[in-house]
Amino acid sequence: MGLLSHLLGRSSSKSSSSAASVSNPGVSYSPPSFTRKRLQKELEKITRDPPSHCSGGLVRNDIFKWQGAILGPVDTPFEGGVFFLSVCFPRDYPHKPPKIKFLTKVYHPNIDAKGNIHVDILKECWTPALTIDKVLLSLCSLLTDPNASGFLNSIAGLYSNERTLYTEKARAWTKKYAMG
Repeated sequence: MGLLSHLLGRSSSKSSSSAASVSNPGVSYSPPSFTRKRLQKELEKITRDPPSHCSGGLVRNDIFKWQGAILGPVDTPFEGGVFFLSVCFPRDYPHKPPKIKFLTKVYHPNIDAKGNIHVDILKECWTPALTIDKVLLSLCSLLTDPNASGFLNSIAGLYSNERTLYTEKARAWTKKYAMG
């Protein structure tokens, strides 16, 4: 997806070989080679064949720190917005989930004011079978269909009881924070 690649500051022809030369000066331990290989494989896949409306890539050539981008889904209050996320992979990934948060402010019942995402797949329902492309796609879907079991803020009441007002506010935040 050219637009998301451009937004993430990388071209579609960029090789993933830069991921192989990652170094972390000052770090006295070395993560298992399995973790690095898994992340390199996921980077290659998301670069070669990004999921619909999503993209991701390395931050400063660090295989454990990525930035993701999600295009606001059509026919939602988020349509037209570009939502950036930080993705930090733990050294024991994929046995532990990545820490993901929205960098772009989002008016949503499952996302708090600091961008933390409250969804089970990033917590108790995490499984090593999940990959970052599937997680980003799930987060894109979460924008369309909030998860009632993960509601955490006053936005949830508005979403549940006054959907029109929720939609107006979410659209206004999208225009203010995610469109430019």
